[in-house]
Amino acid sequence: MQTYYENYRVNWERSKIEEQIQGLQNWDVLVNGEVAGAIRLQFDAEGCYLRDLQVSAELQGQGIGREALAKVEELALQSGADFVRLRVFKISPAYQLYLRAGYAVDKQEDNFYYMSKLAQPS
Repeated sequence: MQTYYENYRVNWERSKIEEQIQGLQNWDVLVNGEVAGAIRLQFDAEGCYLRDLQVSAELQGQGIGREALAKVEELALQSGADFVRLRVFKISPAYQLYLRAGYAVDKQEDNFYYMSKLAQPS
């Protein structure tokens, strides 16, 4: 993700990123018992926000991201949220993953798409 920040000349301060991560609910994405990625969520009165979904580059394209998104919806529903919302860099390949998973673009800015989806049980 640092590449996207650098591409758009957005400030990437490791300490600031780590501080923000501590305020989120964080889960490891496991494949065969090994960490293959991470999910970071934020819950508030308006719902569930997917702040970060990462899958190791060598494991991408194997359906792991799709399964992780299903888990995000499950966690959202458990928390009482109706929607999952996210923001994705326009140049990120994850944008296509979100579209395939049923997320819709609510608005866009220069660098980002803001997307949401009604959470549904898997």
